[in-house]
Amino acid sequence: MKNVLVTGGAGFIGSNFIRFLLETEQEIRITNLDALTYAGSLENLKDICTNERYKFIKGNICDFALCTQVIQDFDIDTVVHFAAESHVDRSIEGPAQFIETNITGTFTLLECVRSIWLNNRKHPLDDFRFHHISTDEVFGSLGINEASFHELTPYAPNSPYSASKAASDHLVRAYHKTYGLPVTISNASNNYGPFQFPEKLIPLVILNALEGKPIPVYGDGKQIRDWLYVTDHCIAIWKILNNGKIGETYNIGGNNQPTNLEIVTIICGLMDEYQPNHAPHDRLIQFVKDRPGHDRRYAMNIQKISHELGWTPRETLQSGLRKTIEWYLKHNQWLQTIRDQNDYQHWVIQNYGKRGVKK
Repeated sequence: MKNVLVTGGAGFIGSNFIRFLLETEQEIRITNLDALTYAGSLENLKDICTNERYKFIKGNICDFALCTQVIQDFDIDTVVHFAAESHVDRSIEGPAQFIETNITGTFTLLECVRSIWLNNRKHPLDDFRFHHISTDEVFGSLGINEASFHELTPYAPNSPYSASKAASDHLVRAYHKTYGLPVTISNASNNYGPFQFPEKLIPLVILNALEGKPIPVYGDGKQIRDWLYVTDHCIAIWKILNNGKIGETYNIGGNNQPTNLEIVTIICGLMDEYQPNHAPHDRLIQFVKDRPGHDRRYAMNIQKISHELGWTPRETLQSGLRKTIEWYLKHNQWLQTIRDQNDYQHWVIQNYGKRGVKK
């Protein structure tokens, strides 16, 4: 790999992956293609924008002509496809954008690399790689005593978001089987860490705890998730790109299964330590109306990536949450920039107001 295209690189996981590559791989050049929607911000990459190995291009992955030009002009041999609409609540309110970006966008990228890579006579096809980032939510919901999701678990998505990601997974797999495109897929559990847009649970809890605002918990708070620190995710992706088998799928998880209420309570306890002025922070917890079709439990079996590629998460839930809180406390300017966005303010009022969150 010499020239890597990262789609959605101004978003949460994509920006962390770009930082990871720039810090650990000195010979790789990175092109970041991002449409800069509400969750993508150049603030996430502000300090690396002048790096000579990094190039940002504003654009939409649904634009075939632009994607083709980027792949040709920068001699792209590796695509790491993060770009996606990813918030379940937003997909319930407005699914059309999820269909457009997650399905049509992935299709457009696949068509671009198919037309360029399959006709490239300078390099063998195995020198190229298309890696697709997906989610554990495509597998649906688990019962309390059911075995964890593995790579062959049947898909059963329950939201417009997860359905759109399931469709994109199937497209990537089909392009490998039909055209021989060199692809890999990873299905990851819930990520958290630096630069995460505060519509998601963990940064929302941290932000509200900082400001002494109510901390909303959907339903009874007993939904179970598997939480993955974002740097661990980046390391796993890099191992798949270097040593994963073409055509294979790998599950990536944090190897934990707390309830949402447990996560919120842990964060409140850590915030008592870091910011005692609003302590005890757990007094801010407010149970609110649940999300429609809310999956009860996710859990990831990571034996395949562990056995084949030697990857396991480095961070425990406690160590990862502590690092995340410390990052947010040190980056007030970043937080303020996000808070000032009209889209963010509108979303908070729209989503949580209707759930009965008190001011």
